[in-house]
Amino acid sequence: MYELKIKDYCFVAHSLNDEFFGPAKNLHGVTYVIELTISSLTLIEKNVIIDIGLITKILKQVIEQYNYKNLDDLDKFNGKITTTEFMAKQFADDIYAELDKIDFPLHKIHSIKINLKENHLASASFLKKI
Repeated sequence: MYELKIKDYCFVAHSLNDEFFGPAKNLHGVTYVIELTISSLTLIEKNVIIDIGLITKILKQVIEQYNYKNLDDLDKFNGKITTTEFMAKQFADDIYAELDKIDFPLHKIHSIKINLKENHLASASFLKKI
């Protein structure tokens, strides 16, 4: 299995509007360190899974939707609790959608994994198998 990993970061604000989350139910900010891992059983004809520059650009496009924004204000998250686990899946789904838009041979990709580091003590991840 081949893997390509890139990293970036994203600043968001949100509230986890449920008593279950204690003080995190209130509006607060988080800096996500985003680790994107693309895996494949094979390489494309250029001996890569995907060009690092291309996947970096796609990740930046996805981040741009959320960076410096309050997730509570985004219509797509209306009524949703935007936990780190939830957002890990959202980032993976967004990466997949961007790859699909450029007509990338998605059948060559085995999985897209997003690991969101919320801080130096906690992270959550989502593995999207293709």
